[in-house]
Amino acid sequence: MRLPRRSFLAAGAVVAAAGSASAQIAPNAPAADPRLAERAIGRPDAPVQVLEFFSLTCSHCAAFYRDTMPQVKQRLVEPGTVRFVYRDFPLDRLALAAAIVSRSLPSERYEPFVGTLLLAQDRWAFSRGGDPMEELAKMAALAGMARPQFDAAVRDEALARAILEGVQTAEREHGVRSTPSFVFRQDGRSRTQAGAVGFERFQQLVDEAKRA
Repeated sequence: MRLPRRSFLAAGAVVAAAGSASAQIAPNAPAADPRLAERAIGRPDAPVQVLEFFSLTCSHCAAFYRDTMPQVKQRLVEPGTVRFVYRDFPLDRLALAAAIVSRSLPSERYEPFVGTLLLAQDRWAFSRGGDPMEELAKMAALAGMARPQFDAAVRDEALARAILEGVQTAEREHGVRSTPSFVFRQDGRSRTQAGAVGFERFQQLVDEAKRA
């Protein structure tokens, strides 16, 4: 999915996306904030690191997770070839809220929750007649997040700003313009690939990174 022409990162949108317009903007979440720690699966010393920039309301991201990710886990992550790193790249306010909630859960619940949200987009993000935020709250409750915690999380402007600054960094450093996008890294070299690639193409990109 491509970014809209009017950037979601406009300053006014940042404030509105993070919470109440009357609330003051908090300073950036500190680097030591555990919610901003890397979320990844696979061995830290895997020869190839793959960064996925994704939006939780992106249907193409959901398709990749459903169709390709199972093989990536089984054939590349579990054997120790790839370390797969999740990077937030929300395309709209709902995706930003979902990213905040995901990072506010204990780290061991992050990947399962993200996977559930991607596979159940029709249930919470695109449900007919329902309130997406209420549906997201229900999904969070199933992951063990009480409603007061959920309400506090989605109003956390410091975390929202930190996530959106990560989006700007991805655009600047890796040329990310759409989701999903993948950065294949090995020994300081990297290559960016856009789109919900199938496993054969993903495997090819991993092999090319290993040979680089």
